[in-house]
Amino acid sequence: MNLSTPRPHRSARPAAPLSGQIAVPGDKSISHRALMFGALAVGQTRITGLLEGEDVLRTAAAMRALGAEITRDGADWLVAGRGIGGLTEPADVLDMGNSGTAARLLAGILASHDLYAVMTGDASLRKRPMARVIEPLKGTGAQFFARAGNRLPLTIVGTREAMPLTYRLPVASAQVKSAILLAGLNARGVTEVEEPEPTRDHSENMLRHFGAEVSVARAGKGRVIRLTGQPELRAADVVVPGDPSSAAFPIAAALLVPGSRVIIANVGLNPLRTGLFETLREMGADLAIENARVEGGEPVGDIVAAHAALRAVDVPAERAPSMIDEYPVLAVLCAAASGTSRLRGLSELRVKESDRLSATAALLRVNGVRVEIEGDDLIIHGTGAIPGGGLVETHMDHRLAMSALVLGQASREPVRIDDASFIDTSFPGFLKLMRGLGADMAAA
Repeated sequence: MNLSTPRPHRSARPAAPLSGQIAVPGDKSISHRALMFGALAVGQTRITGLLEGEDVLRTAAAMRALGAEITRDGADWLVAGRGIGGLTEPADVLDMGNSGTAARLLAGILASHDLYAVMTGDASLRKRPMARVIEPLKGTGAQFFARAGNRLPLTIVGTREAMPLTYRLPVASAQVKSAILLAGLNARGVTEVEEPEPTRDHSENMLRHFGAEVSVARAGKGRVIRLTGQPELRAADVVVPGDPSSAAFPIAAALLVPGSRVIIANVGLNPLRTGLFETLREMGADLAIENARVEGGEPVGDIVAAHAALRAVDVPAERAPSMIDEYPVLAVLCAAASGTSRLRGLSELRVKESDRLSATAALLRVNGVRVEIEGDDLIIHGTGAIPGGGLVETHMDHRLAMSALVLGQASREPVRIDDASFIDTSFPGFLKLMRGLGADMAAA
């Protein structure tokens, strides 16, 4: 963005009751994977409901640059794949924008392809460490050259004969797990990943959907995932459900604003993504699932959320992988709850689009909420009444921006954010959708 261009500030004011039925954009995690796996399959994959946010469009552009044909067909997307090992060397740098998921998963794909590629991203992504994927992926035989601190831009020289990996994740991470599995697709033999706690399993589900041989076994509190390398992935149509991480924002607003009742249709309900909904029920939220069904191998349903008086909650660390993106908006709800909440084991938040742990605490403090960080725990003293009135620094983080705007629906004074431009990376049309429910979100 040109430094002389004013950033689009937004403010949110206390709202009248929210009501209506909406659909949130497609699941971002599934959208990234559908494009990548479609590009690695033989034949044409049709994707319905793809999230058309900037993050996912960066993935589409990267896979095109690697040789896949990706086109629009009405509201659907078509991907003509190259097959395992069939990607071609890109002619230019791959710009992944703000998407850590795209960058880390693509690193796995590139590691086991005999080509040279350079990845970069926006200012936020260039600050995020890549060591967690670089170190295990070196075991394939690929070479990596990065800036100090293993940060982007990153050069990857893929290997002709990739070695399968056996790796135990030191910290539960669906991105690292998926990067290793994607590298294993073009390696002879079995790739094995052990995770200390179960993380979202969209990669495993979709690999099976495209014809790969994947097994999952329990290992203590975690799981061991085994992938047989060099399968022939076959094109398979994908229906992308609504993103539960995006649904969290209108749900939270409905819980906060008295008299509200909102229905969010067609939301993905993968059990490894629903930690927030479990936590909200513990807080006394009025939350119900209707029309539960299975579509494309993923459980889906309609979520009905209505205003309720919330109580404090103690969230165990082992729940973090199933709700890692929802902690900023959960913190907003805890600020409005009665009592002191403790959100445990949030080390993973320090390496998101921003240091989300510190930034979430700052978001609350600037709006009059008492909050502390103890180690990797976030402690929030809820009083049921949020003063508001603050200007929130978003650090180019879309989830912080949306969480602050939700906070403004229930605070005594309006809440402002310094930048709204990054919201569309994950939730295009967020402001319009929330206004349609009755929220007061406007240019500041």
